[in-house]
Amino acid sequence: MWRKVQIVMAGACAAGVCVVPTAAGSATAATSGAAAVTAKAAAPAGVKTGVQKTGVKKKNVPYCARYKCIALTFDDGPWPYTPELLDTLKKHKAKATFFLLGRKVANRPELTRRIYEEGHDIGNHTWTHPSLTKLSDSEVLEEVSSTSDVIFQMIGKKPDYMRPPNGATNARVSGLMADLGLPQILWTGSTLDWQARNTKVIAQRTLKLAKRDGVILLHDIVPETVKAMPGVLTALEKEHYKFVTLTTLLQDRTLRGGEIYPPRGK
Repeated sequence: MWRKVQIVMAGACAAGVCVVPTAAGSATAATSGAAAVTAKAAAPAGVKTGVQKTGVKKKNVPYCARYKCIALTFDDGPWPYTPELLDTLKKHKAKATFFLLGRKVANRPELTRRIYEEGHDIGNHTWTHPSLTKLSDSEVLEEVSSTSDVIFQMIGKKPDYMRPPNGATNARVSGLMADLGLPQILWTGSTLDWQARNTKVIAQRTLKLAKRDGVILLHDIVPETVKAMPGVLTALEKEHYKFVTLTTLLQDRTLRGGEIYPPRGK
């Protein structure tokens, strides 16, 4: 009898709990329960205990870091050829950036609103398309400010960017654009479509200039350019390009007023 009691007590203490078990496996259950109580006491309030996967929030990767983007930009509109271009862009689910002239915006309010409502960017391209480097400070400010104002009247939003006509800018113009808070958008490649006036040539030039994160200069006032776009978009789609607005292209960075993008020489 004494031998049996010793064996039972020894078995209970060996399990780390010095109580006499009432059924098989009770010692193990007691140990597990004690460990659970200890873990619960050690866990901070509001933190669930048990084996869980640690949730790590993924960083929001910019769209154009994941996809092969290109920004097609169209100057000098809106113009009677613009609706056909918008139809083509819509068919291909493509977005673009339109640098508009203030005087044309004033004459085509509905077309301006259509450009904006279909998800395209609208930029400032001055009121009359002058060479800004040849104007006085007050004339430069008037050309750009009046255009931003009329765009605001049409779409309820002022443009975030401007493009100096013919790319003509200098330190003085850059300083004035800094005062207005408008970055200056140039291009990585120009098709010179306004000179070519040939659909095949414009298409070939656009495809040759295409590159990832490229900013291509075109004109929706050139009918041959508008006619070239269906073939251009189809060809670039086969190369896995995504057609995006300038805002999407730049979504991982903010440009300063007066800053030139893309930087010259690149």
